[in-house]
Amino acid sequence: MPYISITGLRLHHWRHYPRFAWNAVRSMTQAHSAPGNISASAQKIDGVHHTLTVWEDRESMRRYLKAGAHRRAMMGFHEYATGMVCGYEADVPPRWEDVPRIWKEKGREV
Repeated sequence: MPYISITGLRLHHWRHYPRFAWNAVRSMTQAHSAPGNISASAQKIDGVHHTLTVWEDRESMRRYLKAGAHRRAMMGFHEYATGMVCGYEADVPPRWEDVPRIWKEKGREV
């Protein structure tokens, strides 16, 4: 069953956007080519920068999480943002309009 990952980051201040954007683009590029990735997309909703990724399984997502650009981005993100993540198995990914609700209900702070 596919593994769904939803993240949401809120920047501390708009001046952090260049650093955030640099890391976000590099991490999204990595996700698109990561083994086991089915899809990866991002949207800003109500001031929160969300990602929605779908993986073949949880282990594929974990390998991506711990490597490359994403790993480097996560090591310093607390300097410019706060965030929550959630992950779960599902046959069908959520619609974007449902992402904020799921993120708030199931998310855990990172």
